[in-house]
Parts: sequence; C-alpha cells; structure tokens
Amino acid sequence: MGDDKMTESRRRKFMRRKLSVALAAWALAGACFAQDWPSKPVRVIVPFAPGGPVDIIARIVGAKLNETLGQQFVVENRAGAGGNIGAAAAAKSASDGYTVLMTSSAIAVNASLYPNPGYDAERDFIAVAIPASQPNMIFVNASVPARTLPELISQSRGKKIAFASPGSGTTPHLTGENILRVIAKLDTTPIHFRGAGLAVTAVVQGEPPIGCMAISGPLPQIKAGKLRALAVSSAKRIPALPDVPTFAEAGFPGVEDYTWVGVFLPAGTPAAIVQKLNEAVNGAIRNPEVRERLAFSAFDPVGGPQAQAAEYMKAEIVKWGKVVRETGAKPD
Repeated sequence: MGDDKMTESRRRKFMRRKLSVALAAWALAGACFAQDWPSKPVRVIVPFAPGGPVDIIARIVGAKLNETLGQQFVVENRAGAGGNIGAAAAAKSASDGYTVLMTSSAIAVNASLYPNPGYDAERDFIAVAIPASQPNMIFVNASVPARTLPELISQSRGKKIAFASPGSGTTPHLTGENILRVIAKLDTTPIHFRGAGLAVTAVVQGEPPIGCMAISGPLPQIKAGKLRALAVSSAKRIPALPDVPTFAEAGFPGVEDYTWVGVFLPAGTPAAIVQKLNEAVNGAIRNPEVRERLAFSAFDPVGGPQAQAAEYMKAEIVKWGKVVRETGAKPD
C-alpha cells in the first residue's frame, strides 16, 4: 500500500513537471513566433463599406503599421448586417495574427441587438486596442428648413419621417432611435446602409433627408454646404465644427454617445503577437502625422494597454445592451 502511494505521488510530480515544461515550451514558441511576425502581408477585415469611420481609421493606421512592422496591412471591406458579416469571417480565421478585424462600436451593440450575430464578441475575439473615437451627429440635407435639432423635431411632429444610419446595430443607429423616436416621440424609421459612405450619399440626395452618423462620414459634405449639422453627441463642442451645439445644449442632456474603432484578433492568437500589435497601434497614433490626419477627420486618438481595451469592450457591451432594451431597437 505504501509503495502504491509513493508510486502515485511520483507519477503526479512527473506529470506536473511535464506540464510545466510543455507550458514553458509553448510560451517560448509563441514569443519566437511573435518575433518573426509579421513575415507576410496581414489581412485587415473592415466590415463596412469604404468611406466610413472604420475604413478611414484602418487606412490611416494601417499605412503606419506598414512602415513600423515591415509588411503590408491590406484592408478588405466586407460589409453587411451591421458589421456582422465581416466580423463572423474574422472570428473563423486562423489565430496566427494574419487576420485582423478593425470594426466599430457596432460589435458591442450587436452582442445584444442580434439573437445570433454569427460570433460571440467576448469569446471569439481579443480586443487589442482602441485607436480612435468620435461623437455621433444628427444632420440634414441643406434643403431642409430646420436650422436646429429642436426645429427639426417641431417640424416633424405629426409626420412619418426616416433617417439614414450607417448600418443596423451601429451606435449612430441607436443614437438616432433614442433622440428622435424614444425621447422626441417622433414617428420615425431608420434606413440602414452598408456603411457611412453610402448613407451620406443618400442624405445628400435627400433620400432620406435626415441622417445620424459618426462625424467623419458627413463632415466633407457639411463643409461643402450640401449637408447641415444640427447637434453632436459629445460632452463638449468639437473643434472641426465649433458652431454645432451638443445634444445637451440642444435640449437633450445626458445623451453622450461615441463611435469608436477597435482592433481585434481571433481568440487564441499568441499573447506576444497581441502585445506586439497593441504596441504598434499605440505607436501609430502617437505619430504627429497620424494625429494630424485624425484631427482632420474629427477623430480623438485613444490608445492604451491591451487590458484597457478589453475592459472598455466589456463595459460597452453592457452599456449598449441597456440602450437596446430601452429603445426596443430591432435588427433589419
């Protein structure tokens, strides 16, 4: 009996030692792999059409990553279903660092908006970094008589109206629903497009004449005089549009929403690669030229440690889940 116990004890010690050696070898292999990464072009899936905030950030940051990491970061636009089609494709990709998802805060919204978005935002992805964010904005075609958000609401009472959004499940979609339908109690319907670029074009054409999007999409057309900004969802006015009031100034206190852009890798990607990409993204947004380009499109640089991005992502899923329930928003 004593010999059996001793044999069992030795066996357990041997197995623990073997496991420790295996884990150390795995960690060393991951570190070595990260040193070589990237050794070929990296695919960057953007789940929205060109011209929107995610596409803009992917190309600005991606260009700097090309320089610092020595490989091409190739943007691939895979739009549809409020960002879910591209995100699902990224989730199914190999966890080797050669497929990156750059998406918006829609990934946090869709966790509760869609019964089955095709992936689990927390389980299937590692949040690497949040390069930038910007507020949302309600704006109109320049031919609309309303000069302010209260005027638009007053002129829309008793009518059926529609507003353009960059996609079902995006934060502008929910910002528009919250302000126009829930708070102002207008009879309004969101019309969803496959990204901000297409949605902006529709509002310029007056079909529909109202839009709610992150600022960077409509900003050029606002400066060109084809669109008119009514209010922004930030805590204070933004430098790019200093004459445009916040929602609070327009009579809607407590509504402060942002569209952020996040960098994600498939779950299981070696920690050393995650860290290397996080450091490269942070380095990119510290670059003066990149900051100038971000400011031109009304983005605020964010950045920070990988753990901070992961915690922020969890908090956003909780926040937007509450908004989805309160607004009763439904996907297309």
